[in-house]
Amino acid sequence: VIKLFVSDVDGVLTDGSMYYSENGDELKRFSTYDGMAFSILRKRGIKTAIVTSENTKIVSNRCAKMKIDFVYQGLYGDEKLSAVKKICKENNILLNEVSYIGDDLNCTEILNNVGHKACPSNAVKDIKNIKDILLLSYNGGDGVVRVYVDFLISKRLI
Repeated sequence: VIKLFVSDVDGVLTDGSMYYSENGDELKRFSTYDGMAFSILRKRGIKTAIVTSENTKIVSNRCAKMKIDFVYQGLYGDEKLSAVKKICKENNILLNEVSYIGDDLNCTEILNNVGHKACPSNAVKDIKNIKDILLLSYNGGDGVVRVYVDFLISKRLI
């Protein structure tokens, strides 16, 4: 049973693209389906976290809107796994009770250590080849978190 659901941002909650206006404003496109997925998790009593190497106000704003329990930005590789371990320790959660969805090499450490793992269909090859990873049929930014949450519900894992 999953007690903590963790997601990366770029390439999962977004399509991985960086959009810039003429004024230099950075923009990201998020799916409302993923927002609903986090609402479903919250209503089922599942703790939620974002652990990303990205570090922007855009991510902070999106996480606040989705009422994410834990937000860690600006972390890479082992730092991302350390953040998840910290959340687990503080909330009496085991790593095998954690689900993570990620798409690129900076997600490898977490994906290799949690109990439930998934990636979007457009994840990089090395992520798709991680043992026991669930390769989802949706790309990042297209509601892939909602697809994963619906799968977890169908398997009675949340």
